[in-house]
Amino acid sequence: MAQKTLTDGTPTGAVEAPEAPSAKRWWILAVVAIAQLMVVLDATIVNIALPSAQADLGFSDGNRQWIVTAYALAFASLLLLGGRIADLFGRKTAFLVGVVGFAAVSALGGAANGFGMLVTARALQGAFGALLAPAALSLLNTTFTDARERARAFSVYGAIAGAGGAVGLLLGGVLTDAFDWRWTLYVNVLIAVVAFVGGWMLLTNHRDAENGKLDVPGTILVAAGLFSLVYGFSNAETHDWGSALTWGFLTAGGLLLAAFAWWQTRAAHPLLPLRILLDRNRAASFLAVLISAGGMFGVFLFLTYYLQLNLGFSPTKTGVAFLPMVGALMVAAQLGTTVLLPRIGPKVAVPLGFAVAAVGMAWLTGIGVGSSYVSAVLPQLIVTGIGLGLVMPASMQLATGGVTAEDAGVASATVNAMQQVGGSIGTALLNTLAASAATDYLAGRDATSKLVQAQATIESYTTAFWWSAGMFAAGAVIAFLLFRRGVPEQDPEAAPVVHM
Repeated sequence: MAQKTLTDGTPTGAVEAPEAPSAKRWWILAVVAIAQLMVVLDATIVNIALPSAQADLGFSDGNRQWIVTAYALAFASLLLLGGRIADLFGRKTAFLVGVVGFAAVSALGGAANGFGMLVTARALQGAFGALLAPAALSLLNTTFTDARERARAFSVYGAIAGAGGAVGLLLGGVLTDAFDWRWTLYVNVLIAVVAFVGGWMLLTNHRDAENGKLDVPGTILVAAGLFSLVYGFSNAETHDWGSALTWGFLTAGGLLLAAFAWWQTRAAHPLLPLRILLDRNRAASFLAVLISAGGMFGVFLFLTYYLQLNLGFSPTKTGVAFLPMVGALMVAAQLGTTVLLPRIGPKVAVPLGFAVAAVGMAWLTGIGVGSSYVSAVLPQLIVTGIGLGLVMPASMQLATGGVTAEDAGVASATVNAMQQVGGSIGTALLNTLAASAATDYLAGRDATSKLVQAQATIESYTTAFWWSAGMFAAGAVIAFLLFRRGVPEQDPEAAPVVHM
């Protein structure tokens, strides 16, 4: 690919784009969406199957959390490394290796004959997911260079990122009820076959940072920092905030990430160039993804408990109950990225989405012991889905837009890291607050009464919903303050990098 030159032969510095976008780009979107869905599903699909897996393999309640935590730890800590590998060695290579590896270790987990084998497979899933997810997102960034088409592509991707957790709950319930818990892992093999064949046929391997080198000290610092951060928040769920395993790892994570930021200013080939973080709109987008992921767990986690334990829904019915939210999110994602963002800009569109989501969560606090799904849950889910649909796809598009081709992978990895860390923070914080609310409600009451116990449970759910609403309200204020006014203009040197 040649540089454009002026008539006197002086190079302009801009990279010449091919004459026309490839007709394959929409098929590439489908392949990327399928692969990303596989990664997002695994954050929740196994949750519903855990009781069945525990009964089958005979591990303790204390070990049960590691089936979820092992995936989160490996995924979060290796994301930036995975993104940089995609930039250095090619996105097609990273994508295909990620798909094959994810499928292989999923099959290993499905065939697990004990706790050790299952938790190892889950950790390896997280590792391959950390390679696959940034490659998938950066492929969108480099494949879709037309602003309108790019907005549509990111509306699809963002909808999957936001709704994948709910789809995972549905699919996990269906597979567990109809077949066996092992199929929540085996299903990835079927998905991966489609993604691999499509990726092999459609993608080309372009290395935009092929002259760069891997920042080994930075990789070690950020991997250890993210691991400590996610592990610390996970310990807050099983221990308490005063435990050395909680505050110790959180402190270590903060120090390691601070050391990583310092090193990035001095490294010859930084893992995360600070130019990516110093753009105001991009920094605001990263925070928006983190906050929305944290608050979203108030919907999925506690509402799942409420539907199954209080309203008596089966796992499959619980998953179906989330589908209206998924539909609302997908419609809002299309509206937000293709209509609102190009016309009113992120300073209005993203805070509006946060505000709508906050209203939906606050409305959801009206649930009671004998509430009806149709009146006390369904409308609130739709409103929350609309709000999240306006926030997440737009934020992901802005977080990865405008970066140079050589930074596309690591920028995409940072988005995924924000989502993962936000989810870890939200899960730990909301679990702790919910448990405290239930304990406070039971104080001075007859704890043996089933009605009192049920009301204490409702109190824990509504507390989590209020805090989720508070997170979204804070997100609205932060987004309004940080995003620039007006519609973002695309950097002419950043957009036309490579048509795949």
